[in-house]
Amino acid sequence: MQLGCSRKQKLLRHLRIAIPIALLSLAGASAPLPLPLAHRPLHAAPQEEYEQHDEVVANLAAGRVIIAVFKDAILIASIENRIESDTLPPAIIPMNGRRAAILMGAISWNSPSPPVEWARLDRELPNLHANMATAVAPHMGGTAVGTEAKDIEDIGEGLRIRLSAMMKKVHGQLDVPEGQPLIELVLADYQVDYGPEVWTLQYGINQQVQRGDFWDTKIQRPRYSQLWPPEKADPHTVMELHYPPDEKTPTLLDLLRQKDPRLAAISGSDAAMSAVAEALLHGDTSKLLAAAAVPYFRAAFNALAPAGASLSIAQIDHEQGFEWLLAPPPPPAPLKNAQQQQPAQQDRPADAPSLLRPPPK
Repeated sequence: MQLGCSRKQKLLRHLRIAIPIALLSLAGASAPLPLPLAHRPLHAAPQEEYEQHDEVVANLAAGRVIIAVFKDAILIASIENRIESDTLPPAIIPMNGRRAAILMGAISWNSPSPPVEWARLDRELPNLHANMATAVAPHMGGTAVGTEAKDIEDIGEGLRIRLSAMMKKVHGQLDVPEGQPLIELVLADYQVDYGPEVWTLQYGINQQVQRGDFWDTKIQRPRYSQLWPPEKADPHTVMELHYPPDEKTPTLLDLLRQKDPRLAAISGSDAAMSAVAEALLHGDTSKLLAAAAVPYFRAAFNALAPAGASLSIAQIDHEQGFEWLLAPPPPPAPLKNAQQQQPAQQDRPADAPSLLRPPPK
């Protein structure tokens, strides 16, 4: 059995066994969290801090994420799709020296009046761990089932707990298309004695009307999918994800197969660039060295990024760990909380995003 399949099977088996126990052991961890949350310790917030706001505004991280696994590194790119004036790019988040996360979807939550930041999940994610080591079910051998793979679930369950705490205070109907996740988390890492891996976790919501316009909102358990290592018969080529998932933008592979003139110009610039393009087409990217492949991919990302869109590129080198090749622009300052609110309020733009559906007339 391949090592990649073994780790995947261990994680899925561990999920089936450990989650019900973890939910019991963490039942007291769902108290409301403070606002704003960035760079502050987690503790319960006053009830009125949530309930004094009439509207919840969610800014979406939208665009495409492209991941390529080379022989000695993992390359990650985030390209923004500005579908609204306040759209954010998919956020690349270094978790440790050998792991990065990418968040897409509703990652920034705030109330416009008074200006309070409910959550900024890309800033919070490195500290959102479920710490479930004591909740793993033992087996006959006396050791924990799935110990080798629980790191992925630890991150995924930590984010689910955080989202569940937020949704307890959301009582309007959210305008999320059926089947579209509220949040998509991508985890890419390099494990010693195992190799590179890429997982996606999709967090859907379930809403039920209680009375009138009062809705009960619950976060579903994430859907886990392993993108890398691929199955033995599948090509070892570039991975691409879009948010919203129904985005019709052609992928990098599609454009390469269609002989897009922008990519054709890059491939035709020299023999090294052409060799990388051929390896991408034939599913052989894992045989490439990063030093040879990265120049082609950087040129391709620059060609694909729309004018004015944010582009970020990071790399997880098997020896050196995480590094930025093109760091994202610095984020704006977080909104002030209710105790520090500004006396003067600016008018909110007409196209500012909100997940709350307008009440029926």
